[in-house]
Amino acid sequence: MKRSILLLLALMALPWAALAYSEATPAAATSQFTFAWPLGESALKPRGASTRGVPVELDTAPGEAWKRLREPGLSDRERDRRAILAMAGPYRVSFDFLEVLRFDPALKPDAPYQSWGTEIVFVSEDRGDFIALQHVLVMRVQMEGGQVSEPIVVRHWRQEWRYQADSLLAYEGANTWVRRPVPAGERPGSWVQSVLQVDDSPRYAARGRWVHGDSFSTWIGDETWRPLPRREFSVRSDYQVLVGTNRHTITPSGWLQEENNLKLALGEGGRPRTTLPYLAREYGIARYERITGHDFSAGQTYFDRTEPFWAEVRAAWRRVGSTRGRFALRAPVDQGGLFTPFFDYAQELVEGKRFDVQDARSFIERTLAERYLVQAQAAQ
Repeated sequence: MKRSILLLLALMALPWAALAYSEATPAAATSQFTFAWPLGESALKPRGASTRGVPVELDTAPGEAWKRLREPGLSDRERDRRAILAMAGPYRVSFDFLEVLRFDPALKPDAPYQSWGTEIVFVSEDRGDFIALQHVLVMRVQMEGGQVSEPIVVRHWRQEWRYQADSLLAYEGANTWVRRPVPAGERPGSWVQSVLQVDDSPRYAARGRWVHGDSFSTWIGDETWRPLPRREFSVRSDYQVLVGTNRHTITPSGWLQEENNLKLALGEGGRPRTTLPYLAREYGIARYERITGHDFSAGQTYFDRTEPFWAEVRAAWRRVGSTRGRFALRAPVDQGGLFTPFFDYAQELVEGKRFDVQDARSFIERTLAERYLVQAQAAQ
């Protein structure tokens, strides 16, 4: 794969933006129902992906991870762990976002966002009270004449779960993050989910608790600030922050992520503006449906060959977070293309370059200092 293609897809296929390519079963060719259009308002054509991918086969039988989650006699912590681990696996993913309420009457209607893709989720780390899941896209695009492209592999988002964490890294707006304590009274039984961007830089984090019932297991996080996703900043410039909550629900054949987001406009000093700070509310649903028969081997190769490098990247970000009370990036990671050197280095490993830990560490520290971090933001 040409490196330019990889970087283009990375820009277009960020975790908070949905996917650049559509991989759907034949049934997905029919139009999707869009709910909650106001009476008297014309439906807008959804925006999002148009390229089609190869058909996939859904695996609708209850998975082994679901069966392990339902075993009797588990401790609360162990059942929580198994719910998180149940998110690993091969999936068809669909993304639907709809602006359901506009607080500013002058705001023009925003077209809903709909997209599809195929993705494999790896258990990158499992240390009891800490679990990390790495998402990797493996896409095959249907081309003119009926041909199918070679697999297109893109490192996607990462989620890290910490049990009873004492702090989390929170987004403050203006490409700035700060470490905040989790109050002692809110820690027992809770899990902090941290969502990392494609280059393992921070995105947002939230605390919440798992609830387990007969039909599903679900986690809902606290409200958090987060940077704009590509599906928004590529078409909107009138607000700067999404303020939202996430719910993760495990089902027998996959899992669902639901988002409830407010669109927040900032004013002087990075504070919410005094007049109409919230422009609108949107709902989002990402459905992870387990599939079978799809060849994810290229994604496995990418993960195996690059994970040692990305582990060093994460270690460097942890040092930044622990030595600075607050830090800022020079630009949004995706809009500014900050991640390009890291993706280039990882691609060389995929193509056969031997991993040298000292070389990698020097490269990472140099890249963070010269490309990512605003050095004036010292520890506070």
